[in-house]
Amino acid sequence: MDICRFYNGSIFNAYEYLGAHITKKGTIFRTYAPNAESISLVGDFNGWKDMPMKKTDDGNFYEIICSAAKEGMRYKYRIYTSKTEFIDHADPYGFSAELRPGTCSVIRSLSYKFSDEKWLKERTDCKIKPLNIYEIHLGSWKKPESEKNRVEWYNYSEIADMLIDYVIENGFNYIEFMPLAEHPCDESWGYQITGFFAPTSRYGTPVQLMELVDKCHQKGIGVIMDFVPVHFAVDHYGLTEYDGTKLYEYPSDDIGYNEWGSRNFMHSKGEVQSFLQSAANYWLDVYHFDGLRMDAIRNMIYWNGDESRGENKTAMEFLKKMNSGLKMRHPTAIIAAEDSSAYPNVTKPVSMGGLGFDYKWDMGWMHDTLEYLQTSPMYRSRDYYKLAFSMQYFYNENYILPLSHDEVVHGKATIVQKMHGDYERKFPQAKLLYMYMAVHPGKMLNFMGSEFGQLREWDEKREQDWDMLKYPLHDSFREFVRAINRLYLNCTALHYDYDPLNFEWVDCKSVDRCIYAIRRKSGTGDVLAILNFSDWKHSGYKVKIGEDYRERILIDTDWNSFSGDTHDAETEYIRTKDSLIMDVQPFSGKMFFLKHKPENPELKNH
Repeated sequence: MDICRFYNGSIFNAYEYLGAHITKKGTIFRTYAPNAESISLVGDFNGWKDMPMKKTDDGNFYEIICSAAKEGMRYKYRIYTSKTEFIDHADPYGFSAELRPGTCSVIRSLSYKFSDEKWLKERTDCKIKPLNIYEIHLGSWKKPESEKNRVEWYNYSEIADMLIDYVIENGFNYIEFMPLAEHPCDESWGYQITGFFAPTSRYGTPVQLMELVDKCHQKGIGVIMDFVPVHFAVDHYGLTEYDGTKLYEYPSDDIGYNEWGSRNFMHSKGEVQSFLQSAANYWLDVYHFDGLRMDAIRNMIYWNGDESRGENKTAMEFLKKMNSGLKMRHPTAIIAAEDSSAYPNVTKPVSMGGLGFDYKWDMGWMHDTLEYLQTSPMYRSRDYYKLAFSMQYFYNENYILPLSHDEVVHGKATIVQKMHGDYERKFPQAKLLYMYMAVHPGKMLNFMGSEFGQLREWDEKREQDWDMLKYPLHDSFREFVRAINRLYLNCTALHYDYDPLNFEWVDCKSVDRCIYAIRRKSGTGDVLAILNFSDWKHSGYKVKIGEDYRERILIDTDWNSFSGDTHDAETEYIRTKDSLIMDVQPFSGKMFFLKHKPENPELKNH
């Protein structure tokens, strides 16, 4: 490794040098700890007795090779801050860790033969292709049936086939995993990390995770992982005061801690930059992940996420450098920002003055839409333009529309529960929500359980309430979500999200009726959606399509198979010269495919 480039923050592969690497002569261990008095290696292979490491390179790195250290053995670095005082730390660059409450690093090989060459060759960033993301927490999607002496989670290999089949069946084409890097506390959901290069041992080994990603690719499913570049866990055995000083964190506690009680990375330090961008590159390069969703970017744009404290220029410069480096190495990988700020140009290329992300979560769309549907229908005329407001700013960024895990916890209620009214009235409104989401420009993200109308808030300790599918409203709701997802994947007009010519408000002035009509356009045909957010039936609603277009009904939220009152595929409407006239049921939506009539060949020849 080029030490100078490590110090100036230009390294993207520090994990190839640092950490524990199995060789023919034994395992070689290296760590960076410039302020340590001395360091010893301890582990299963030496009875946890001090094995002094020698200084190497410029004296800030320590190294040792141990012939007795084998795959699967545990180890730590005993870092002395004086001649007698020490703390045993896990390896910052360790490739694996033992299951909590254990805190040791584990020696692991990263040798795996992928079979996803075709996928990687054809992969794109989905800017003009469908991107329908199924967000999951791996440990609580499904759990094994209770067995004596059985662990409480499926491992990466065991869950692969059932998860992939479910995702394909229900019309998603990408999976986004909440953080899989090692973390000590289940309740942190993986956002308080101690092992930035170690897949959590809760679900198995590094090779088993590679197998999961590989299988996804072979079935045509992309895989994104949440990545946390802002902060790390405070646990003493992790990065906290690693060499006896605040090596990775800020020296001042005023900005050293954040709202989650964890330590903030000091992004102005070159060695921290090399650490973080190496970790980001590691998941894309070694594990073949197709993208990273970067958490809490607001907290890098502004000091501790507080706009009043001003912009954190050094953190933003680091983001630009990291994103540019990742895109140079992985041009088709997706780099998405979870950013709740209104800071501009997050998804513009760095060369054009942006932060260099491919996508940004549209938190405004999410809040406005869910608030609108939580409101009593009698007040929706008052708030009519709240639903249309997102298109006032949509083309400022490349947005993903998220209905994520954050919206189904902490007393917020689940997505279906948020809908106004009693149990039976919630489902037609939720179907309308998902139709609106599909026809609104922007890629889509839906959290696990929402696709079948989960009513219990998400709990990381429990699997999803799959038994809800025995109830007709939940089963038919999943049928609807599956149908709308498949339409989204197959309708070209719904994929050109960031071209203003692709979108038209056909009707956003029916304030009293709370009806909206949206048209998405493409050379292969258009999609027209009529959405009634009121609790009234509106008779004789008329919408222009143009006399040169033929229409075909694609889906109606009120069909019987979705627990509605209209016979499947028998939606009634009248076609006039250039318009469609129809009755629109309460809380319902219809989608039509509009195809331009071919020219008359006989007339063309005259």
